[in-house]
Amino acid sequence: MKAFHEVRSYDSDFMVWHSRYENISFLAHWHKEIELIYVRSGSCRLNITDHAFTAHAGDLAVCESGVIHYSNSYDMDNSLDFIIFDTSILGPLFQNPGFLRPLITKEELKPYGLDGRLHDLIDTVSRELSQKSPFYQEVVSSSIQTFWALLKRNHPRAETDGRLPDDRRSRMLAKLQDLVSYIDTHYAENISLEYAAERMNFSTSYFSKTFKKLTGTNFVTYVNMVRVEQAAYELRHTEKKFTDIALSCGFNNIRTFNRVFKEITGCTPSEFLLVPDPDIYKRTYYNRRSAEKEFVENDSLTVIKNVR
Repeated sequence: MKAFHEVRSYDSDFMVWHSRYENISFLAHWHKEIELIYVRSGSCRLNITDHAFTAHAGDLAVCESGVIHYSNSYDMDNSLDFIIFDTSILGPLFQNPGFLRPLITKEELKPYGLDGRLHDLIDTVSRELSQKSPFYQEVVSSSIQTFWALLKRNHPRAETDGRLPDDRRSRMLAKLQDLVSYIDTHYAENISLEYAAERMNFSTSYFSKTFKKLTGTNFVTYVNMVRVEQAAYELRHTEKKFTDIALSCGFNNIRTFNRVFKEITGCTPSEFLLVPDPDIYKRTYYNRRSAEKEFVENDSLTVIKNVR
């Protein structure tokens, strides 16, 4: 699914982005940028690689470059600030620090001396990106660099306790990223659970558990989402027959295609063509998981608004 590997668009070649949302969740994705998620109010459930936790008001979650992360907080109220920036902003400071924990609680930020600095960082990035006054890029970059350096100084990292960093996790994530990239281009082929597990050198049972843990969805559903996304595009933009679209997107027959398409989008292929919103197949997948969700427009496909 294209939303899994997020490639964010920026207003310029200065790759820093900030936004604040009320009551949202987001689907599993990864990107090479670093992402800071600050809980301004309320709570949210987050999964970052193999760490699952609930973050509360005043907490900060750090998504290092390349890690898979998602939030399933449809039953929670929250206000979240996101700062996403390219690793080049850090210059020589960049090196994935290997934090032992991606969550820095409100109680930890204060003794680190970072609670006030975090608010200043968010305010500075938001203001400077909006106003774009002279030297705004330098102001934003220096603010991010200072905060990141202090975070690395204070928050426990794998190498700070005398052990060599364990790179098994990074190798596993690289394999998973390779797998989903393969699925994005070979969705029309028969990609079985057994094949995917073998590609990652895992047993099928361990692969199933790991894939679900890291992405929030099971493998078969993920592959079907990729296929349905492509099928929805072809329904909208080509004159192909339904049967031809089904076969070209990896479905063995039209009956399976119709069933899976409705399971994921909430409507049949024929009904889909009558819906005026061309992105309905994305929205209805999110709504299928909870009737209280709607897609947040004008931003990444990974962002979901939780309507209470």
